[in-house]
Amino acid sequence: YRGKKMSSSRRHQLKSLMLQIATKWLEEEKKSIAAAKEAYLAENCPLPDLSGDTAALTEICKQLHAAIDKIDEARYDAEAKVQKADKEIEDLKLKVVDLAGVKKPALKKVRMSADAMLKALLGSKHTVNMDLRANLKQVKKETKEEPAEAVGDWRKNIEDKADRKKMFESS
Repeated sequence: YRGKKMSSSRRHQLKSLMLQIATKWLEEEKKSIAAAKEAYLAENCPLPDLSGDTAALTEICKQLHAAIDKIDEARYDAEAKVQKADKEIEDLKLKVVDLAGVKKPALKKVRMSADAMLKALLGSKHTVNMDLRANLKQVKKETKEEPAEAVGDWRKNIEDKADRKKMFESS
């Protein structure tokens, strides 16, 4: 193969050939399944002997009913085992999920007003309207008013400390 593309007619020819082979295989498989079924029935389910009087026929019916009951019990037991296994599988799947942990998506940064945050936290019933920006402005104004007095105190404190330092150096 040197990288040449196959022509569409060649491709279709090969496809039809493959389909013919596959259908032949399917037919052979169906025939083999039917033959296996016949062999199984001949081995395990012999044809009943219907010659005889009514007493013999009723005995045959009783045997058939007993066999059916036995098979039903086996089917019920197998069904119960399958259900138990299915439940165990589900429990193990849940355990795997619990042990692996659920991957949480990365949180996105969202710009939200304080009112919206409070509504989200407290629910829609509680409506708290707080104007935090107004409060911030008030705090800023208050802090601006204090420094005028504090400047003098600050300089005075430094002068006092310098005096103390001189006292310790001179002694």
